[in-house]
Amino acid sequence: MNHKSPMRSRTRRGAAAALTVLTAAALGAAGAGASNAGAAAPQQRQIASSVLGTDHRITLTALRSAEDGYAASVRLQVYTRSDGVWKESDRVTVGDVDGWFWYPLTGRGAVCRFSTASTEPAPLTVSLLVTPSIGCSDPVHYVVKEGRVYAG
Repeated sequence: MNHKSPMRSRTRRGAAAALTVLTAAALGAAGAGASNAGAAAPQQRQIASSVLGTDHRITLTALRSAEDGYAASVRLQVYTRSDGVWKESDRVTVGDVDGWFWYPLTGRGAVCRFSTASTEPAPLTVSLLVTPSIGCSDPVHYVVKEGRVYAG
C-alpha cells in the first residue's frame, strides 16, 4: 500500500513554494544589480591600439552613449611607460561627444585609418567609419609630443 501522510505532503508543497519564492527573489535581485551596473558603466570597446617605440601606447576606444544606444563617442588615450607600467598621460575625444554611431564603430571595418610613427613628436591620423553607406570620416590629424595630444 502506497499511503502518503497529509502532513508530509503539505511540508513538501510548502518547501517547494518557499524555494520558488526564494529563487524568484534572488533572480530579481540579480537582475536589478545587472541593470544598475549597466547604467553605472557605459559599454565600451577598444577599436585600435598602437605602441610607439618603448615609451608610448595609443588606444582608440568606442564609448556607447548612456542616453542613446545608437550613439557613441571615441576616446583617444595616450599611455606613457613609467617604471615598467603603462600610465595614462593624456586623452582627447575624437569628433563630437556622442557624434558617432555605435554599431559601425564596433563592427567590421570600423577603423579606416589609424596611422602614427615612432618619432618625437609623433604624427597621428584617425579616420573612422561613419556608416557603411556614407563611408569613412575625413581624417583627423594629431601630434603626440612628450605623452600629450595636440591638434595637428
